[in-house]
Amino acid sequence: MNRDEAFVLLKKNVLNENLIKHCVAVEAIMKKLAEYFKEDVNRWSQVGLLHDIDYESTKNSPEKHGLVAMDILKPYEIDQESLNAIKSHNEMSGFSRKTLMAKTLFCVDQLSGLIVASTLVLPSKKINDLTLDSVLKKFKEKSFAKGAKRENILLCESDLNIKLNDLVLMALEAMQDVSEAIGL
Repeated sequence: MNRDEAFVLLKKNVLNENLIKHCVAVEAIMKKLAEYFKEDVNRWSQVGLLHDIDYESTKNSPEKHGLVAMDILKPYEIDQESLNAIKSHNEMSGFSRKTLMAKTLFCVDQLSGLIVASTLVLPSKKINDLTLDSVLKKFKEKSFAKGAKRENILLCESDLNIKLNDLVLMALEAMQDVSEAIGL
């Protein structure tokens, strides 16, 4: 499945525009990190784009999030590592994250939300005006964007061997690269 086909499939299953923008943001971050790790950019990007394809249909049964995605994605030729990353990005699914791809998705899913929230409190509400220092400052404020689980993001240091500052910078740059597509 190419990127255009994946995006059409996402839009068929996700109606909420903000959730689609979130998926595009995570796609961009996964692409950047695939480049960093010298991994398959297309596969990693696709995982980022499709990771929440079942979110709307499972929002009342959060333990099924990621699992219902397997049914949606079954007809497509998606490799098992990618499917496992999608399944395991939801800690309630009961699947462990064993691969670098899965561990990366788990960290950056939460980080993208923190970056969006940090952008929305700027007077301009433009991600290109957001700085690394500003995101790191917001990261330390426990009452800010409480839904962005800092403990998941911090796993970058142990699971990915990337310092928090470096991960945040790569994610911020990736999201800035797709600022129009994510409406920031």
